[in-house]
Amino acid sequence: MTIRRFLLKSLAFRVGFLAALWLGLISFLHVRLNAESAPADRVLMGYMPVIANLAAPLVDAVSRESGVRFEALKFASFAEMGEAFRSQHIQAAFIIAPLAVALFQQGVPLKVVYVGNRHESTMVVRQDSSCKSLSDVDGTLTVAVPIRFSGHFLAVKRYLREKGIRSDAVRLVEIPPPDMPAALASGGIDGYFVGEPFAGKALASGLARRLLDVESIWPKFICNVMIVREELIRSHPEWVKKLVSRAARSGFWARDHSEDAARFVAGYWNQDPSLPLYVFSHPPGRFRFDLFVPVVEEFEEIAREMVMEGLLDYRVDVRGMVDDRFARAVSVEEVASLKDIAAE
Repeated sequence: MTIRRFLLKSLAFRVGFLAALWLGLISFLHVRLNAESAPADRVLMGYMPVIANLAAPLVDAVSRESGVRFEALKFASFAEMGEAFRSQHIQAAFIIAPLAVALFQQGVPLKVVYVGNRHESTMVVRQDSSCKSLSDVDGTLTVAVPIRFSGHFLAVKRYLREKGIRSDAVRLVEIPPPDMPAALASGGIDGYFVGEPFAGKALASGLARRLLDVESIWPKFICNVMIVREELIRSHPEWVKKLVSRAARSGFWARDHSEDAARFVAGYWNQDPSLPLYVFSHPPGRFRFDLFVPVVEEFEEIAREMVMEGLLDYRVDVRGMVDDRFARAVSVEEVASLKDIAAE
């Protein structure tokens, strides 16, 4: 071997060795830095920017410096959130109740552990609508609901059935809640039935008038529930206990500090604080935050309505989807501050 060839091989060896050493160092630092920056204990929660999901941003905020992180991810539609939960992208979801029943019936391993606040859904119609109540509809009213698998859809259908009004007297269409006010303004629909603050947005602007509050046609109506994956309960029941406790306690804080709560969630929702402030005060004290324990019989009622409307092929045994032990264990003493929500 010539000296020139030896030197070239030696140089190539040294360059290769240094490159490998550098690559190893970069890989080590990448892993180390990611391990230090990524939260070790994290639960991803899906939610929509509605009052029934008020707990999600509040729980997110108080968990940032208190052990396990409950991170809130905002979705544009309940259908999108349901798919994220099905695919295990999120481990918890504040989701519309009939959709939770449908996911369970389809074999998604979930438990309902908490019920969001009650009495916060409203049906509005355009100011110039001749409709004064659902009892006098004549088949020309087009009303949007968040999704077919929603309590809003079921509530309208049940009301028409109970009053002896033909089922097609109200034409129900599906529109994601954030898009409802624009659809009403454009004339594409005559009204919509949804959780606040989206109804309040049309009311505050003068575009719409209130037709009915959901509690007038379905007492103790369940809009949204919190579902968690069964494997999360099996592996970390203490996390689920904290999550449910903080969600329930955030409701009591919001009830007693509605102005502070409205301003706080507006930042998460990317909305003007005047909108949540409006819905908390029109009318004041309407929302019920104290009925958060899931009850099997209420979900059996939802399942029956879903079967009657063809949303389920058969009546699912909902006893397997309800886990009330975490909600029943919640301490309900006074919650004076955001910091108190995280108290264990």
